[in-house]
Amino acid sequence: MTNATQPIPPGHENLIPHLVCAPCAEAIEFYKKAFGAEEMRRVPAPDGRRIMHASIRIGKSFVFLVDDFPEHCEGKSETAIALKGTPVTLHHYVASSDAAIKRAHDAGATILMPAQDMFWGDRYGVVKDPYGHKWAFATHIKDLTPEQMMADMKAQFA
Repeated sequence: MTNATQPIPPGHENLIPHLVCAPCAEAIEFYKKAFGAEEMRRVPAPDGRRIMHASIRIGKSFVFLVDDFPEHCEGKSETAIALKGTPVTLHHYVASSDAAIKRAHDAGATILMPAQDMFWGDRYGVVKDPYGHKWAFATHIKDLTPEQMMADMKAQFA
């Protein structure tokens, strides 16, 4: 490591989701259209068909992507589709959750939960992308005390 080399690259200080998508190249194009992602890097695999590593940026956040490599994963596919779902949701605060969900839907995402005002003070909704990953979009619309949140939660679930 030289004096100029930093152990954490600039802009990569936070957690970075790493998604397995097949085909990864199509996923990159989908994320550009659906979420306004900017492609930062693409490293092809030695077979020339798949992507070994890719990086996109959505807003200030990075997302890493890779094609499925079952031959390196005990012969098992690791895509959300092959696994028949995922317990993970990527959460993104945006200026308009309604607009973000519409853009994602127009690009091919499935709306799992339309945007709605939630008891914790956000307008919130969820989509599933064509690669099986869930994305939540939230717009903070009001500040609430913990007591107000609890009262609103009880009312919402009554």
